[in-house]
This record gives sequence, structure tokens and C-alpha cells, in this order.
Amino acid sequence: MAARSAPSCHLRLEWVYGYRGHQCRNNLYYTAAKEIVYFVAGVGVVYSPREHRQKFYRGHSDDIISLALHPERVLVATGQVGKEPYICIWDSYTVQTISVLKDVHTHGIACLAFDLDGQRLVSVGLDSKNAVCVWDWKRGKMLSMAPGHTDRIFDISWDLYQPNKLVSCGVKHIKFWSLCGNALTPKRGVFGKTGDLQTILCLACARDELTYSGALNGDIYVWKGINLIRTIQGAHAAGIFSMNACEEGFATGGRDGCIRLWDLTFKPITVIDLRETDQGYKGLSVRSVCWRGDHILVGTQDSEIFEIVVQERNKPFLIMQGHCEGELWALAVHPTKPLAVTGSDDRSVRIWSLVDHALIARCNMEEPIRCAAVNADGIHLALGMKDGSFTVLRVRDMTEVVHIKDRKEAIHELKYSPDGTYLAVGCNDSSVDIYGVAQRYKKVGECLGSLSFITHLDWSSDSRYLQTNDGNGKRLFYRMPGGKEVTSTEEIKGVHWASWTCVSGLEVNGIWPKYSDINDINSVDGNYIGQVLVTADDYGIIKLFRYPCLRKGAKFRKYIGHSAHVTNVRWSHDYQWVISIGGADHSVFQWKFIPERKLKDAVHIAPQESLADSHSDESDSDLSDVPELDSEIEQETQLTYRRQVYKEDLPQLKEQCKEKQKSATSKRRERAPGNSIRLHFVHGYRGYDCRSNLFYTQIGEIVYHVAAVGVIYNRQQNTQRFYLGHDDDILCLTIHPLKDYVATGQVGRDPSIHIWDTETIKPLSILKGGHHQYGVSAVDFSADGKRLASVGIDDSHTVVLWDWKKGEKLSIARGSKDKIFVVKMNPYVPDKLITAGIKHMKFWRKAGDVCIWRDIFLVKTVKAHDGPVFSMHALEKGFVTGGKDGIVALWDDSFERCLKTYAIKRAALAPGSKGLLLEDNPSIRAISLGHGHILVGTKNGEILEVDKSGPITLLVQGHMEGEVWGLATHPYLPICATVSDDKTLRIWDLSPSHCMLAVRKLKKGGRCCCFSPDGKALAVGLNDGSFLMANADTLEDLVSFHHRKDMISDIRFSPGSGKYLAVASHDSFIDIYNVMNSKRVGICKGATSYITHIDWDIRGKLLQVNTGAKEQLFFEAPRGKKQTIPSVEVEKIAWASWTSVLGLCCEGIWPVIGEVTDVTASCLTSDKMVLATGDDLGFVKLFRYPTKGKFGKFKRYVAHSTHVTNVRWTYDDSMLVTLGGTDMSLMVWTNEMEGYREKRPCDSEESDIDSEEDGGYDSDVTRENEISYTIRALSTNIRPMLGIKPHLQQKEPSIDERPPVSRAPPQPEKLQTNNVGKKKRPIEDLVLELIFGYRGRDCRNNVHYLNDGDDIIYHTASVGILHNVATGSQSFYQEHNDDILCLTVNQHPKFINIVATGQVGDSADMSATAPSIHIWDAMNKQTLSILRCYHSKGVCSVSFSATGKLLLSVGLDPEHTITIWRWQEGAKIASRAGHNQRIFVAEFRPDSDTQFVSVGVKHVKFWTLAGRALLSKKGLLSTLEDARMQTMLAIAFGANNLTFTGTISGDVCVWKDHILCRIVARAHNGPVFAMYTTLRDGLIVTGGKERPSKEGGAVKLWDQELRRCRAFRLETGQATDCVRSVCRGKGKILVGTRNAEIIEVGEKNAACNILVNGHVDGPIWGLATHPSRDFFLSAAEDGTVRLWDIADKKMLNKVNLGHAARTVCYSPEGDMVAIGMKNGEFIILLVSSLKIWGKKRDRRCAIHDIRFSPDSRYLAVGSSENSVDFYDLTLGPTLNRISYCKDIPSFVIQMDFSADSSYLQVSSGCYKRHVYEVPSGKHLMDHAAIDRITWATWTSILGDEVLGIWSRHAEKADVNCACVSHSGISLVTGDDFGMVKLFDFPCPEKFVSLCFVYYYQFTPNFDILSSALFPIYLKCFVLISKFFPKLSKSIYFEIKAIRNKSSPSSNIIFGTILQKL
Repeated sequence: MAARSAPSCHLRLEWVYGYRGHQCRNNLYYTAAKEIVYFVAGVGVVYSPREHRQKFYRGHSDDIISLALHPERVLVATGQVGKEPYICIWDSYTVQTISVLKDVHTHGIACLAFDLDGQRLVSVGLDSKNAVCVWDWKRGKMLSMAPGHTDRIFDISWDLYQPNKLVSCGVKHIKFWSLCGNALTPKRGVFGKTGDLQTILCLACARDELTYSGALNGDIYVWKGINLIRTIQGAHAAGIFSMNACEEGFATGGRDGCIRLWDLTFKPITVIDLRETDQGYKGLSVRSVCWRGDHILVGTQDSEIFEIVVQERNKPFLIMQGHCEGELWALAVHPTKPLAVTGSDDRSVRIWSLVDHALIARCNMEEPIRCAAVNADGIHLALGMKDGSFTVLRVRDMTEVVHIKDRKEAIHELKYSPDGTYLAVGCNDSSVDIYGVAQRYKKVGECLGSLSFITHLDWSSDSRYLQTNDGNGKRLFYRMPGGKEVTSTEEIKGVHWASWTCVSGLEVNGIWPKYSDINDINSVDGNYIGQVLVTADDYGIIKLFRYPCLRKGAKFRKYIGHSAHVTNVRWSHDYQWVISIGGADHSVFQWKFIPERKLKDAVHIAPQESLADSHSDESDSDLSDVPELDSEIEQETQLTYRRQVYKEDLPQLKEQCKEKQKSATSKRRERAPGNSIRLHFVHGYRGYDCRSNLFYTQIGEIVYHVAAVGVIYNRQQNTQRFYLGHDDDILCLTIHPLKDYVATGQVGRDPSIHIWDTETIKPLSILKGGHHQYGVSAVDFSADGKRLASVGIDDSHTVVLWDWKKGEKLSIARGSKDKIFVVKMNPYVPDKLITAGIKHMKFWRKAGDVCIWRDIFLVKTVKAHDGPVFSMHALEKGFVTGGKDGIVALWDDSFERCLKTYAIKRAALAPGSKGLLLEDNPSIRAISLGHGHILVGTKNGEILEVDKSGPITLLVQGHMEGEVWGLATHPYLPICATVSDDKTLRIWDLSPSHCMLAVRKLKKGGRCCCFSPDGKALAVGLNDGSFLMANADTLEDLVSFHHRKDMISDIRFSPGSGKYLAVASHDSFIDIYNVMNSKRVGICKGATSYITHIDWDIRGKLLQVNTGAKEQLFFEAPRGKKQTIPSVEVEKIAWASWTSVLGLCCEGIWPVIGEVTDVTASCLTSDKMVLATGDDLGFVKLFRYPTKGKFGKFKRYVAHSTHVTNVRWTYDDSMLVTLGGTDMSLMVWTNEMEGYREKRPCDSEESDIDSEEDGGYDSDVTRENEISYTIRALSTNIRPMLGIKPHLQQKEPSIDERPPVSRAPPQPEKLQTNNVGKKKRPIEDLVLELIFGYRGRDCRNNVHYLNDGDDIIYHTASVGILHNVATGSQSFYQEHNDDILCLTVNQHPKFINIVATGQVGDSADMSATAPSIHIWDAMNKQTLSILRCYHSKGVCSVSFSATGKLLLSVGLDPEHTITIWRWQEGAKIASRAGHNQRIFVAEFRPDSDTQFVSVGVKHVKFWTLAGRALLSKKGLLSTLEDARMQTMLAIAFGANNLTFTGTISGDVCVWKDHILCRIVARAHNGPVFAMYTTLRDGLIVTGGKERPSKEGGAVKLWDQELRRCRAFRLETGQATDCVRSVCRGKGKILVGTRNAEIIEVGEKNAACNILVNGHVDGPIWGLATHPSRDFFLSAAEDGTVRLWDIADKKMLNKVNLGHAARTVCYSPEGDMVAIGMKNGEFIILLVSSLKIWGKKRDRRCAIHDIRFSPDSRYLAVGSSENSVDFYDLTLGPTLNRISYCKDIPSFVIQMDFSADSSYLQVSSGCYKRHVYEVPSGKHLMDHAAIDRITWATWTSILGDEVLGIWSRHAEKADVNCACVSHSGISLVTGDDFGMVKLFDFPCPEKFVSLCFVYYYQFTPNFDILSSALFPIYLKCFVLISKFFPKLSKSIYFEIKAIRNKSSPSSNIIFGTILQKL
């Protein structure tokens, strides 16, 4: 019996020897109290050198590997390894946990650092991405996370001199991070030429953006910003592991064993070489250094801690040492003194003093040591080695006695016999050798019985026997000293063992768990005197058992501290201490043994002790002598709330069934019925498995719950109000201490807790977040009402503490493995809470993110009730309790005296009761006091009010536990009958009194009942196959029959006189009885399964039957003959009732997901118009009858939680009564006819599938919906190039290689230059000045006024543009790294000129390429916040809330997620899937921070933010005839909760709340794409797609209610105007169109002013600059050529060609323009008149380049047909081809003429460059000749002269275009990454370094691109950037934003040329 309980003594950790120096760094610091903090194994240690005392922090579950000290030097953060590692922040003074950060990293936490004021903590994970994570540690919240690097990160630090900046370093990198919003953005450090790229091990930040870092080679690298500016070489001789900054300067420590001190400018102060000091040794390596004042702390690789006082720097003081790397296995204790001996794989043997806590001797051996033993007199020490030898030393002076090697494998165990004569040596080759000590260790015997390696040995007290354990778990016995095996059990029985260290044997059976055969216990040691046994296992746990412990699975106390394998454990000689050693953590733990008698005095033990005690679930509180469970509690713990299908699964299930419905929806479905129902009264209260769920509100109403409904019951008026926000069973309810707020928790896969107001019945907050599973079983508010605690019913019964208003989880912990019934927060100590449940009670206190509990000693017990006490309520001066015995007791405040008891009995019921008490003394489940009464809830579902003076009033009741199926309504009175598995038949009054009129107990439960047509009799079918008829008034039996074995499932009287009774049973027969003579007259046979429903026809001659196999059968009455009736005829028969769920008439009631849910019941109104149904998911639905065709439309109501078992209309259809099967509730709904109804939020009109009427069609909408945004990171080639890239081609040797010095004439210039100023200066830089273009074609509402209309803001490509209306000048926001898709402006006066823009991106992995939203200041372009989001693909809509503090974003991911952000903090508040179809826009109401609306393909949703939850309502169309759900495109708002949505058809819908109240028909003739609400006067602007006409226009200005309007025409000359964006300023309307124009319209005079122009569709390929003026031409696939003026910043002209253009070129004089088309045609225009001079089409494929020769004579036309054609222009406009170039291997890319017009160079699509003669077209092969040609222009990307422009990372992307400047010394290129680069010309070396590059990924050096290649669909014309010829002085040039892609509107981004002075 003893072993069934844990021992009552315990262990306390007293000392830990060791320090973790290996694989860790920077882990040793001084605290503010001058103590030293470090870690070893899984323990944080605080060591006081003054008192030589250690304190321990033991909140970790595995090895600690990182540590950071808070700037105030009291708090410590430590991070551990493990599968789910976490970070603890703890107080070094009290060693208590402050906060725990978890659930983010995997594998381990490599580095930690606090910021300057200690508010934030950064951590780095050991996962594959080395994730960097920033925490608000006090709130336990992650602020930001990003992938750190592909390789290990060794150190991270906050820059203490710049806010929001961090630096991290590691393998071959250093990164400089900035934190903005929730985005961490890195820039790589540029090593450049200053130092080698190498691994950086540590770093420290200093002022002026300086960072010092220690490198692997011993140098110190000094960084300014992100650039390496200098190196301090040879600072150390080898790697620098640690760098510590303090007030005086910096200390560094390295692998060379030196400490160096530096001043604040990093000038050397002094060097301390530890190897040279007296404690030093060769190979000493410093891992951690801390400099404070004149003390320096040093931690070494070999687990030593030195303290150095600067004045005596050559005398370091050794304050801690331990074993070094290598496993630690050997442990022995001295037989007479307090000494322990350890030996390790580091080859050292060490002797420790357990009293002084110090190392007193150390000796190094030749081999790794695996075991040790001291002989009985303490003179000899034997050590077993890994190589199979053993050595004996004298303990006194560690000199060798003998060294013997008889074995080849490791010696794992050796022991001296108690009399000191023998030494037994156990080896891994499964033998034990016996040596005689006196004979100089001569071998005297061997034991060879084992088949596996020897693990443990023990001698008998008389030294005659030896017992061994081996690796197979076998226990063997040998006679000594010969070694003969003993097999007789009799002989062994009486042996007394001198020590017990074996793990197998009868006496230690209990140390093994009950049902496992694992061998993870490494060591055992028995303490015979204290009768305890200590064990050590592979999980780092030390356990104390009683000894002996004979039965498996004994109880124990457990202690943690070691991180992994504890290899050995021993009692000290006097049993004062236990010594344990860790294998991998090579630490030695010394535990103080506290025997039983001391425990009494130990109630005052230090705070950390309480942690040290058993955390084990198998601990004291499971003592086995507790009484057995009460039957009721037993039942309750068995309840499971798991569901096959959760409501949360419905959307996915519907998606999966999409295919089915597509086929089905060809037929037009009936619309939903006009009637609706409203919940009126619920009979029932959930008492059978819930407790304390019944309260008074402050105005005396009663609040409780049943099924999925929160009920507020007014006892004066006998009415109920309902909270219907839940969609499944509510399991718990509590009331707020101060206000009438209620919290309810429900069942669900991710169950939610709703906090709602009993006054308004509106939800205030909804708590969710995946912390609980399956359901929430208990909730409680804190005393101040600010926090809420909840308990889940998942396997570990998680306890969560919430800040419910914010919806934030404050902390979370695993509760207990047994069910928890209650959670209570301590009203006096806000941080404490208590949970109670099966056999346990736990006391918690909040610490950051995790609760820690302590067992508190039981003070006293009071016998209060017979049986369990289920409910307690605390009063001001005492308590009230209620129990299973049905008695309510009042107690005084110390539970000394019972003041009064009330028995709940029928006799005590007051006359005003609303029903009858079913039995006396029902079990009490809830008690509450208030308003002079005691409120009592019982297990039987009754709610009673006990007056203090004694009378009891029954207020509410329902059925007891058991399913309820039977329901019948009376033929002419408002009453109904129910029958349930609780064996009762009840009659309920449905009229205003709402009470139970009568009840009768039955011998069996029943499943069905029916009133006779005259209402006098009531038939009831029972579960045992019998049925009875009772008098409907008295419920007395009239007659009963028992013909069937299975339950009776339906019972029906025939109509009219009720002559026959049909009784259907589960054994698939229907018996027909004659009621008059009580005889069975017929049996209906033929059903293959049980019967579910039966109905009579109106004549009483025909029965309709449904069966469980979904058959619909017909039988003739009364004989029961089976009939076959064609389905068409069934409708024509007049049925007396319709409860069938099968047949054509009700085909539409089956949901799409019919496989997982059944429709269980239906009932038709007497006017045959409305069919009500109930189903397995708890939905009550109304359909129009008949519902032909699949998936009919319906109205749906949620109140029941699971199966609705029955539904019935009352006789006059005024009410619908529904029964919940498992929720035991009877709900009464009033039927509201079509005309009559107040609008109510509970009304829900739905169908399982979206309406099949299409939402309308428009090409623009379809394209926007289907567009797929390419992400740059996945870049591909824009041209289909083939072949080997130039930088990979082998160079052919040139025939004419000239020697370096030669008399030959110099080579001619490569390029003809116009040397006007004669001084050639290279172009040094390019600056972005102008962008022509606006993204209108697939974005909307993205043009806004700023600064009272002086400026406009819009976007194109990845640039935000601020455009001044007056001057046309532009400034740019360029921080985005991919296309911007949406833009919005904050309207709140506090946030003036704040803009948010959202971009595309790839996966949502929070890295730099993830989609993000930037919030920035439009005037100074400062980034205020970056929100990286989980919207994969991109962000398509953003909107600020009314206060400007919240931001709403919508994603392009498949769920179209909607997220709400607090953008200033970068915090995500709430997120939820928006809709399965595309959402186009979502906008906050301009007056709200919680209400917003989203519109998209065939839907509009109205959203509310409650806490952290988003609630949505679909727009309801029901009120308007023929309204259909169309695709909605735009939103505007009006006063009084009006919302306007623009549709695809041109109508505007007007919504009041979420109900459609009016349609403004044909507001536009085409889709309404844009709407804008003016905040100052409420006027609304709409923009649509229209043909301009006299009265209509594409822009209209409306009054506040959208009744009157004024139309504006846009004078753009287009056939149809398509407006994509509108905005209204003072007297002006700003319009953005699909054609990339931005137009300003005056409200008074309707005058239009075009501000911005751009190309519309397709890429722009053609670009040409004018030979002498600042004009240029662009040609694009939108079929236009446009002429742009750079000086005036505007478009001068455009020509519509009718076909896509690909290339354009000016003639040398600038009087003609040649344009090449995509269809193979080319055109020559005269510039002056824009008349066509000539055109020709000789090719079928696109023309890629077209060129005039420098002498204006020839025109060369290069096409994708691998050809170049020559035309002679002097022959006139006939344009006959004179010749062409043959054998070009691939399509032509670029062409250049030579300066003398006689050669042409051609680049082709296979990366080859060719030169041809003009005009013959002959191929020139002679390299020497080619080298001598001077070219008029150079645009080729191929050729030796430009080999350097090809990057080594161009596998996926190409250089597309190039152009050499007119000075001939600079070259600019454009590539598929969207980068513009500037090179010197010529650049023949490969991978040349750039003068300048602009590209748009944040990569500091150009090298990195391979990891992030960007697709860019090039608008080549920006890139072919030809230089203007006349600007010959040196010039510099910058283009920043070339990030065009095929999808966005095409932009021309123009880089100006500035004088470089």
C-alpha cells in the first residue's frame, strides 16, 4: 500500500556545479545586486559571491542556451532548446517568472536582447530560416517576425542610440534591421574592399551609427551605417566570441584566451592573457565576458567562471568550475566524508566538497572515464575507462596504484565489496570481472551470465553475492568471488543487499510506469534508513519514490533541472544530500534531502522551493484514499462534447459540394417564404451538466442559458429576451461584477466566448483564437471586471486569462488532465485564480503569459451536504451552498455555523409557480442571491426562486437529461405535449402563461405522441415497443398495447373522427388500430428500414411513410396494403398533415451537405404555404411549399444547438414549436406574416449556395476579377530567348591579338560622339524626376486630393506619386518593392496627409517579398509603419477608420481575408475570411471604428468588430420584390446607418443596417465602379462606365440620400468613359479613368482639365528621343504612339494607329518617324503634319526594331521572323525592299548602324551579335574588321564591349535593353528585374561592378539577387533610354522606379539629365 502514495519527504536543489560555456556565448552578467547570473543545463543560476550562495530559476523544460539581461539589471530573459522552445523572463532577485513567450520559434532560441528601455525583447530561432522575432514581453505579444538568414545567426543587438534599429550577425553576414509597424526589414552589411566577407561572431553598437563586430579571424570590423569603414586587425589571435559594452568602453574575449579592454572609440586600453596566469592552461578559450567598473567576469569554453579585478589582473579568481565537453557518467560518494567524485569524457576526475560547495581536487587521466567507486575505508578510488581499462588511485594525493586493461570495451560500472576485499568490474562486453584488492588487484573470478552490456552492480552486505542488471533488463545473481551464476530463488530470498542501485528487481518495480516496457531510467539509489529511493532518467527528471516500491506505476515526487539524460544519481554517505549528474549538460547537481519531520517546519521555505516540488500530475493530490466518485459527477465527466460536424466546418463542406450544386442549379429555385418566425419563449434550463450558470441582473431579471441561447427572463412579466449570437451549445455563463454584462462559452472546434450586454443584447466582445478546443466549460470575471478566465474541455483543460474588452489573451496554461468544473478569480488578489475539478484543486497566479500553481495546504473540511456540493455563492458575510441532496444552506463567513436550510419540496411551492416540481429535493446545480431571494437551478432543468422566508416559486422548467423527440400540438387549443427519454410526458401552455400544465412519469422513455382530432385523448409511443392512450386532461391511462420490441417512432390518429391510430415502429412495421374497439386491424409491411414519419391523407384512407433508408412509401388503410403512387400524383392528394421530409414537394429542403446532416423533421402550415424543417445541425428553416428543385432558398434560425428532433405548427399557425434533442429545450416561435414585421437582426435569409442568377456581366469587372498579379520574386524572361547567355559563352581567340605595346595605329573609337565641350565626364548618378502614367485599369478609388486640392496623390507601378496640380512637379514614395494595388488617405484631422498603400507579394511568410501595406506621410515621404500581412498574393483594398487609428485591409488570397490593424503599433487586431469570391472594396463607415462594409462578386456584407472578432451579416434582399444579388463594386455612406452600394448593372442599392430598402435604378448605364462620400456635406459622387450623351455622364454628384443628381461629361474623346476613381474637393471633382487619365472637373462650370496621361494596356516597347529637342516618343501595345514634352511635363500629342505598336524611331533630322507594328506592318509619319508618308507590310510577325541610317538614306526593319529588311528612302514612299540580311539564327532584338551607314549590328534572341554590310545584307565575319567599326549608336546588349552588363545571377532574367550615352563613356541597361543600371562603356570584363544601380528590392549589394529574382515585364522604352544628343556637357542621370510590369498600367518613368557641376 505504501507505494501507492508519494513519499512525504522531499528534495531541495542546493548547489549546481558547472557553467555552460560550450556552444553558448554572452551568457554571464552582473545583476544590480552585484550577483552573477548565468545558466547551466535547464537552470538559471544567480550566484552571490559575497555569501557563496546560489538561487535557481527552474521554469524551463530543456537546456537553456541563451540569456539576456534587462537594462535595469534585475530581470533576466532566458531561451531554451526543444521542439516548442519558449523564453522566460524572470526576476533575478526572487527567481519568479514574470512572463513566458512561446508558440513562435521551433528547435531553440539562439540569441536574445533587450532594447534600451527594456520594453521590447528580440529573439532569434534555430529553425531553418533563423527567424528573428520582436516581442512586447510584458504583454506576451509578438510584435514582428521575419526570416533572419539562411545560415546561423550568432548575435543580435538593439542599436541603443537609434530607435527601432537592430543588428544581427552570423555565418558570413551581418544585417542591419529596421522595425517599422510589424515589418522587420534587413539590409545586408557591405564588406566591400575594406575587409574579407567572413563569419561575424559578436557585435556591439555605438554612437553615430557605428557598430563594432568581432570576426572569426580575430579582427574587429567597424561599420558605419551598413558599410564596413575600417578593421582593427589582429585584435585577437583567433575568433572573437564575446563583446561587452559598458560605460567605460568595450571588453572583448576570444578563442586565444585573452581579454582585451578598449575605450569608447575602440582604442586599446589593456590586454589580460588568461593562459599566462596561474589558473591558466593551454587551450583556454573565452566564451563570455562582462565588464563592470573594476571587475571583469569571464566564462570559458571549459565551464569555468573567473572574476578579474583590474588592479590585480594577473591573479584571476576562479569562482566556478565544472566538467568540460564530453559526456559525464562517473559518480561515486566517499563512504565517510561529505565528498563526491565525478569523472567524465573530458578525462578529468574531480573531487567536490559537499559542505563547502567547491572543487577540492582534480586529476587528468589518459582516457575518458565512465565509472568510479571508492572502497569502504575511503583510501582507494577506482575509475573505469572507455577503452576497457581501469585505474586505481589513492584518494589522498591522487597517485596511481594500478592500471589494468583486461577488456576492449568500455567499463560501465564497478563497485568495491562492503568488506573491501574485492572489486567487481562490469564491462560493455557483458562480463563482470572480480579482482582481489589485497593481491594488487589480481583477477580472481568472472561472471559471464549476461547477454548484453552490464549496467548496474550491487554487492550483498556479507560480500558473498553480486546482483547485476544488463542492457536487456535482465537481473542476474552470482556467488562471489568465483562468479558462478545462482539460479535458485530460495537461495537469494534472504540476501540483504549492501546498496541498491539496480533498476530492475522486485523492490523497485514501482519506478516503472504501468504499461510500458521502456528502459529510460539510468540510475537508482536506495536510502534504506529514510525508506526512499531516488531515480534518474533520460528526460532530465529526478524522482523520489517510497522504498521498497513493489507495484508498477507507484506515486512519486519529481524534480526538474537537468535538461536531458541524468546519467547517475547517488545519496551522500550520511543521506543528507542527493548528487545527480547530467550526461550532456556535464553538470553536477546537489540536492538537500528534507525528511518528513522537517517538512512541518518547512512551510516557510524560500519562494523558489514551492516551484521545486513536484510538478507531477501523478502527485500527492492523487492519493488513492479519496472516496469514490458520486454517480452524477461520474456521468458528467463521461460527457463528451465532440461533434462529427462543427458549424465552423460548414463553409468548407459547402465548398466541397460546389460541383453537386452546379449541376443542380440549372432550374430556377423558388425564393424564400415571406413569413418569418421569431423566438418567443424557451422552456428549459441547462442544469444537468453545468453549474453556477444562473444569475440576477441589476434590474432583477434572471439570466441563464439553454441550448445555444442566452436567456434573459423577466419574472414580473413572464417574458424572455434572447441572445442568439452563439451557434452551438452554451456550456457556461457568468455575470460581470459591476455591469449587466454576461460572458457565455460554447461548444465548437475553436469555441468562442461571447461577452454581451443584457440590456441591448448586443455582443461587446468575442474571444477566440484557437486556445480552447471542443468547448469552454467554465468562465469567470475578475473582481474589477476587466479580465476573464476560461477553461476548455480539450484534453489538457487549458486555462486562459483574457483582457476581454481588447479581446487579447493575457496568458494561457495547461490546466489538468482531468475535467475542470469551475474557475474562479480571487476577488482580493487580482492575479490569482483557482480551478477545481476531478480530484484536484489548483491555485494559479498570473506571470506574463503562463500561470504557475502551488498546492496549498488544506485548512479544514466541513460536512455541508449529503453527497456532492455542486454550487456555492459568497455573500458579504457568509456563504450559501447547494448540493445533490436538494437542500440550500446558509453559512456564516468562516463556514463554522449553518444558519438556515431550505429544502426544495413540492409542498413548499408557492401558488404563483409557472409549473410543477417533478420530484422533491432535486440536485442543485446553481445558486445565486439577489433582490431578497435565492435563485436555484436544478439538475432537472428547473429554475426556482426561494424567498428568505421560505416559499419557493418555480419560474422556468424543461425536460431533464435524455433526448426529447415526441411533440404534438393540440387540435384547437394553444397547448402542446412532449415526451422524452427522461420518462416523462408533459403538457405545456403556449399562451401567455408559458408554464407546464401537467406532467406524468412513464415506465419507459417515449419518442412520439399525438392528440386525437377531438383533443380528448393523447397517444404516446414508448421506447420498449409499447404505446398507451391517456386522457388528455388528467393524463391517466385509457388503454395500452405492447406488440413490438423496438421503439415506437411515430404515432398518428386518422383525421376526422380519429377512428384509426397508426403506430410506426423501429422494426419497420406500421400497425393500424381501431380506436373504438381497441383492436389491431392491419399491418403495413414492405419498408426496408425503420419508420421515421407517417402522415394520413384527408380522407383517412391512405398513409404516407418515410423510412430511415430514405424511402417514401404509401399504404392503404386500414388493411395496410402497399400502394405505388407516381410522384406527380402525390402532390394532388390532399394530405391531412405533412411531416414528411421526402418526395418531390420537398426536394429543396435537403441541404447541399446532405451527406453529413439529416433533415429530421418537417411540418406544413394549415394553409399549405410554409414548410418548417429541423435538422441535425440545430437549424430551423422555413421554405416556401412546395419546394421543388434542389437546394431551395430558405430562412434560417439558430437557437437549438444540435439535432432539432421535431417541429410542429400550432392549430392556427400562429406559433411554431420546436424540440431540441440533446439540448432538451422546447422553443416557441411566433409566426410573423409577410406584411407584418418589424425588422429584426435575428432574421436570416440564406440559401446554401449563392444565387444562380448571375450577378451581371461587364468585361472590365470580369478582367479585374480574374487578373493574376505576377510577383517579381518569381521573375521570368520577357522575351523567349534561347541559347547560352553571353557571360557563360566560351570566347573564341581573336586572330589579330595585338601585343600590348605596338606601333600599329590606335584603334578607332567604338562610338561616334559629339564632343562639344571636349571634356568627357562620366554620368555619375540618375535621379527620378517624372513619371507618366496612372494605374486605373484594375484599381479603384486610388486618386485623392491633399492639401485642399493643391496636390493629388495616386500610384503607378510600385511608386506612390504626389503631383502638384499647379506646377505638374512630382515627388515619389519608393519604399514598395512590388506593384501597388490600392491607396487610401486618412481623413482624420489628427493624421493629416497620411496615406496607406497596399502591394502585391508572394506567400505570406512575413519576409520582404510578402504582401505589405505601407503607411506613410505624403509630404515628407517618411514611412510611419509597414504591415506585412498574411494576405497571400496581395492587398486589394485598404481603408482607415473614423478615428484614423485602425486600418482595414482585404487580401487577394482564396478566402479574401479581411484584417483590421492598429497601424501605429503594427498590431493585427482581428482577421477573418471575407468571402469565397473576390472582394473589390471594403470601407469603414465614416463615423465608426467598428462598423464596415465589404462588396464584391455577388455579395455585400456588413461587418462589426467586437473585441478581436469580426462578425458579418449578409445583405438581406427580402423586402423588395424581385431584388437580386448582383456583383457589387463600390460603397458610399449616408446618415442614419444608410449604406449605398454600386452594382455591375448600374443600379445603386440603398441599405438600412443590413436590409435593402430601396434601389436607385440605372444610376449609370454601366457598372458603378467608384463612389465617394464627402464628409463635410454628405454629398456623394459616383463614377461609372457610360457612353457620353447629352443628359448622362460618367460622373454624377448626388444629394445625401441619392435622390437627385447632376451629371458631368468627361471630354476625353473616348467612345465610352470608364471611371475607376472619384474624389471630391472644394468645388472640384477628381476623376481617374480606366484609360490612365486623371481629370479634374469643376462643379460649377463642368470644365475638364486633364492632369495626367498614360498608356493604357499592354507593355510599352517603343521609345525614341528627338535628335535635337527635349521630346520623346513612346509606342505601346495599346495601339497609340504618344509624344511627350519633358520640359512642360505633359503629353503633347497622340496618334491612334489601330494596331499594337512595338518600336518607334526618329530620322536623324527629326522630320520623320518610323513605327513598327506587332502585325508586321511599319508606318512612316511626317512629324510636321502627322500625315502618313508611307506604309508597308512585308512580314507577318512583330517588328522588333526599326532604324534610320545616319545619312537618312536607308531604313532597316528587324522582325521576329529572324530577318532585317532594307528600304531605300530616296526612292519615295513606295517603300520597296531593296535587300535583306540572311541567316540570322533567331529573332532580332536591337539594331545599330555604323557612323558611316555602311554596317549594321544586329542582336538576336539566341544571345548572338552579328554584323552585316548595308545595303547588301552580307554577313561580316572578320573580327578585326568588326573591331575597327565606329558605331553611330549602341543599343546592343550583346558583344564583347558590353559583356560586363550580364549579372552572374541572370539564370531566370535577362538584360533587355541598353544604350550608350552621347559622350560614349556611359552605358545604361534595363533588365527583367526592373532594374536600371549604369556602367562605364566599354565594359568587357565579366561581372563588372556598377557605378550606379537602382532596383527595387531592398538588397544592399548586388550579389544577392539570386535568392530573389524579380519578374518585370519591361516597358522597354524607359529602358532603351536613348540619350539626347545635344546635351554634351557631362551629365548625370537617374531612374528609380522602373518597376513596370505587364499588368499595371504602363508608365513612362523619365529620368532627367542634370548638369553635374
